[in-house]
Amino acid sequence: QVRLVESGGASVQPGGSLTLSCVVSGSTPNNVCMAWFRQAPGKERERVATFHTWYGSPYVKGRFSGSRDIARKTLYLQMSGLQPEDTAMYYCASDATRSWAQCDSKPARDFAYWGQGTQVTVST
Repeated sequence: QVRLVESGGASVQPGGSLTLSCVVSGSTPNNVCMAWFRQAPGKERERVATFHTWYGSPYVKGRFSGSRDIARKTLYLQMSGLQPEDTAMYYCASDATRSWAQCDSKPARDFAYWGQGTQVTVST
């Protein structure tokens, strides 16, 4: 069983920055696929970062960047230049995978483990 706990969400003004954390506990497979998603009200869940295993370089979209602390089993999502359209609940997710390609293309509905989410609100 894998447990994920996100933190770091907050209300910020446009142009601000935040770093989200996701602590992963439990036993993850060697070929683990981990990702950050976000979901705004009325919209589908959207992937923003992908981590293939604990050792692969993260793939992150746009203005965000990703990192991980293997010793602490923690994923990070660094967000800068935040805009109102970045307002969403941010989740991390985990599942087993066969390859980077499968990890990268895995839809949200196929991830087995999810955190409870952390809210990011960007407004004046």
